[in-house]
Amino acid sequence: MQLLDVQTYFELLKRPYPSSREGVLDQLGREHLVVKEAAGWSINRLGALLLARKLEDFSSLARKAARVVVYSGDSKLATKLDQVDPKGYAVGFKDLVNLVMGQLPQNEVIEDAIRKEVKLVPEIVIRELVANALIHQDFSLSGVSVMIEVYASRVEISNPGEPMVPTNRFIDAYESRNERLADLMRRLGICEEKSSGIDKVISAAELYQLQAPIFRAGLRRTNVVIAGAKDFAAMDRDDRIRACYQHCALRYVTHQETSNQSLRARFHVSEGKSVVVSQVIAASVEAGLIKAENEAAGRKFARYVPFWA
Repeated sequence: MQLLDVQTYFELLKRPYPSSREGVLDQLGREHLVVKEAAGWSINRLGALLLARKLEDFSSLARKAARVVVYSGDSKLATKLDQVDPKGYAVGFKDLVNLVMGQLPQNEVIEDAIRKEVKLVPEIVIRELVANALIHQDFSLSGVSVMIEVYASRVEISNPGEPMVPTNRFIDAYESRNERLADLMRRLGICEEKSSGIDKVISAAELYQLQAPIFRAGLRRTNVVIAGAKDFAAMDRDDRIRACYQHCALRYVTHQETSNQSLRARFHVSEGKSVVVSQVIAASVEAGLIKAENEAAGRKFARYVPFWA
């Protein structure tokens, strides 16, 4: 009881707190978070990882605490904050997201002729990407943890381990090396059904006109870069092609068609830009990321699907 935040655990499950200590231990035992032995009860690694009041109390998990680093600019030269989240992933998730959101730069936008300040990235994006990083990390790698790095114009979230599926299949494919952790995190309300988190990130990027996220597989590490809003005119060729592919993949898995019109809506541009958007589509086809679904229909009525469809 001193080591695990069992009160928050029952709150996350939306269940009444048991009236006795034995009731608490029985529930934790059924979930295999603790185990009964001859001499008493022992805490499993999964129980500590999710519910620890302080991960540093468990020597084998102390280095698995999520780390938040905030920089003054767009490089690592000047650090404003370097903080480790001390709690278990489930009981500390809300505080971790709030910490990151509190450190995000503000952007000024005009909405209905009114000037207002908004965060660089909406909370739904941070929430889903952080949950994804926690769940999909490779625990066999020692001395490394989930990193959340906040820069002046972007956020980078990385986790130990190379991805189980290619990065350009994050939208439609799912494979986890930590199924038990993923299942408990879902039931505790931290994440959604399999692979839907990335769908939400892409949807939010389109809704808020953020730059399409970049997914990278590095040496023993998986990295996601999400940046703030950028007008279509300011996007470079790679930005546009990446956004086109992610738009096409998202619409395919949600049973919608991709066309010049749908892509114009994603880029928030008028019908007068249809020729330029057609050029983006052509470049994406040339890059091998999307393909025409009905080539005989002609460019005006063409519909597109991702390359793996």
